[in-house]
Amino acid sequence: MKYYSLNYNSKSALFSDAVKRGLAPDRGLYFPETVPQLQNKFFQTIEKMNTAEMAYSVIKPFIGNQILKAPLMEIISETLDFEFPLVEIKENIAALELFQGPTLAFKDVGARFMARSLGHINRNSDQKITVLVATSGDTGGAVANGFLGVEGVDVVILYPKGKVSEIQEKQLTTLGQNISALEVDGVFDDCQEMVKTAFLDNSLSDISLTSANSINIARWLPQMFYYFIAYRALKEKNKKLVFSVPSGNFGNICAGIMGQQMGLPIDHFIACTNVNDAVPRFLKTGTYDPKPTVPTISNAMDVGNPSNFIRIQKIFNNDVVRMKKVISGYRYTDNETKKGLKEIYDLKGYIADPHGAVGYLGLKEFLSKQKDDFYGVFLETAHPVKFMDTVEKTLKTKVTVPERLKDTLVKEKNSTPIKDYNQLRSYLLD
Repeated sequence: MKYYSLNYNSKSALFSDAVKRGLAPDRGLYFPETVPQLQNKFFQTIEKMNTAEMAYSVIKPFIGNQILKAPLMEIISETLDFEFPLVEIKENIAALELFQGPTLAFKDVGARFMARSLGHINRNSDQKITVLVATSGDTGGAVANGFLGVEGVDVVILYPKGKVSEIQEKQLTTLGQNISALEVDGVFDDCQEMVKTAFLDNSLSDISLTSANSINIARWLPQMFYYFIAYRALKEKNKKLVFSVPSGNFGNICAGIMGQQMGLPIDHFIACTNVNDAVPRFLKTGTYDPKPTVPTISNAMDVGNPSNFIRIQKIFNNDVVRMKKVISGYRYTDNETKKGLKEIYDLKGYIADPHGAVGYLGLKEFLSKQKDDFYGVFLETAHPVKFMDTVEKTLKTKVTVPERLKDTLVKEKNSTPIKDYNQLRSYLLD
C-alpha cells in the first residue's frame, strides 16, 4: 500500500515513510491509493474472532510488509488491552465507552498504535524523531502517555492556554522524560497551523519531524478498530446501525467511514459538533466556510477548520450528494449540551461527558426523523471526570475520580509559554 498527498504535488510514500513524515512535503494529508475490501466471510465469522485477530485483518492491508505479522500483532494487542463497553441508555440507543484506556480518552487507541508503530519503524535508526502535536484537549495526554519513554522519540505538545480542562492540562504537562508541553497564547487552530508550518520550514530540515495528530495515518486509521468492535457486539440485533460521532478535527468519524468503505455494515454516520459547525453547515449549504474557533464546554471539538474533512471529501470524490446519503450533521449550543447531559442522566442514571451529550443529541434528532428500524450508538469519547466542573454543576452529583488519575492531579504542571511560530521554531532549534 502506498499513500499519496491530497495536495497532489508530492511523491507517493509507503506506510513507514508516511508515518515518519506526518504530512507530505507539499503539506498535504496522506491518503491510501486504494481502499482495501474485506470479504463477506470476514463479517460472517467476525463474532468468532478475538479483538486482536479482527483488528489485524482490518489494518494489515494498509501496512503491507512494512511491519511483519508478529510485531504488528504485538502492537495491536498492546493498543487494545482495555475494554470498549456498550451501555444501553434507552431502547435502540447505546453509548460506546471509548475512555477505558490509560488517559481516559478515545485517543488512547490511535496514540498507542502510532507510538508503538513508530518505535518499531525507527528501532534500528540512529536518528532521533521529534513528534510535534497540537491538542484541543485529549490528544496531548494520549500522545504523551503513548510515547512516554519510547527510545529515539521526543514529543512536543502545543495546547491553547486556558482552553483545555485542568485535568487535560495535567495529563500533558506532568510526565517529563521525553515529553515537553508548550502553552500557546491562542486557540487550537493556531496550534495546528504552527505544527503544519514547522513541517515546511527549511530551517528545521536537520530535525526529523512528524505529527501525532490525526493527520498522521498511524493515528487516524486505527480508530477504525472500535467501530468493528461495536459492530461485532451488535451484529445479532440484525438492525441498521447508525453511529453518532462528536467531531472536532474529524479524524474519528473519517476512520469510521473508511471502515464502512471497506465493507463494515454501518448504514449511516452523524457528525455532531458544538457551535464550531463548519461541517454541519457544509452539509446544509454545499459550501465549506470555516470560521474562527469559539470556546465551548466541549472543548475537544473547538476546531474551526477541521483538518481531516479533506479526507472525507476525497472518500466521496467531493460529491456532496453522495456524502449526505452517508453523513448527517448537527450542531448544539452549550445550553443544549447541558440539557443533553441531564436527559441521559435522568434516563439511565448515566453520567456522560459534554462531547458524548452532543453525540446523544444528534443521534436522538436523527432517529426522530427515521421510519426504518435503526439501532443508534453515540460515542462517549472521554471520561466525565475531565469535565468535572461542568458535569457536577449540571447534574448536581459527584463524579468519581478514577484511581489511575489521582497521582497525576497532585503533580506540578511544567510547560513553556509561547506566542507565535517564531518562538516554536526557536524552541525546536534549541
